[in-house]
Amino acid sequence: MQITAQTVKELRERTGAGMMECKKALTENAGDIDTAAEWLRKQGLAKADKKAGRVAAEGRIAVARQGGRAVLVEINSETDFVAKDENFVAFAAAVAQAALASGAGDAEALKTVRLPGGETVEEARAAVIAKVGENVQVRRLTRVDSAHTVAAYVHGARIGVLVELRGGSEELARGVAMHVAAMNPPYNKPGDVPAAFIAKEKEIELARMPGKDKSKPAAILEKIVSGKIAKIVNENTLYGQPYVLDTEQTVEAVLRAAGAEVLQFQRLAVGEGIEKVVEDYAAEVMKQAGLA
Repeated sequence: MQITAQTVKELRERTGAGMMECKKALTENAGDIDTAAEWLRKQGLAKADKKAGRVAAEGRIAVARQGGRAVLVEINSETDFVAKDENFVAFAAAVAQAALASGAGDAEALKTVRLPGGETVEEARAAVIAKVGENVQVRRLTRVDSAHTVAAYVHGARIGVLVELRGGSEELARGVAMHVAAMNPPYNKPGDVPAAFIAKEKEIELARMPGKDKSKPAAILEKIVSGKIAKIVNENTLYGQPYVLDTEQTVEAVLRAAGAEVLQFQRLAVGEGIEKVVEDYAAEVMKQAGLA
């Protein structure tokens, strides 16, 4: 069967694959577009398998929200360049919407969720890999489903935050989400700080104390150390930190004035916890040239 330029063009628009790949797919499948599209998808899966071991530490945080329901999804690529590619961006947005609608609780459950086009998230991921030529991973998601106020904030597509607020306003919830994005507090309230963390900090503060102070009565030592621990707790809790939108007040003071309470917050940052590969190209070239 003759393969026309129009047929190749149609298959390209449908699959996003390259011209030569489309021509080959049509040749292998007697010019049938549907079969050729499926053939390309299978080839894409093969390419995805080959790229699966490569480190993907760049990417973007995608968000979807409807009322008191919101979700953040971290989707990784190998380079920041691909993270800005229109195919990658569209995939990330579609996955976030699918995560919200499906109620999926983690990235593994999300794999089998179907997108509006009928393909699963995993199938769509393989297709994106074929288009962009890099490893792409749907790494993790977090969600909040609440009857209270929920804010979702994404900073530069690299940091995403969800905040559940009881009382207050949507504006306040968004402000707190911006604060969490900027300051990354490990804990919400002082009561959330683990006892083991406090005990370790006390041990450190006592070790740092000058010798002349260590001879003071136990009650005085406890008072000195307690003051330092209180400061450390404030630095590590959302409630104790100066509010980024009004540094004259703590977040707790701002919330109290509004009659509000942060029930929880979730924060995702692209690539956190992934060990990135640092390439030393100069050393590699010298090694290949026998100069190292």
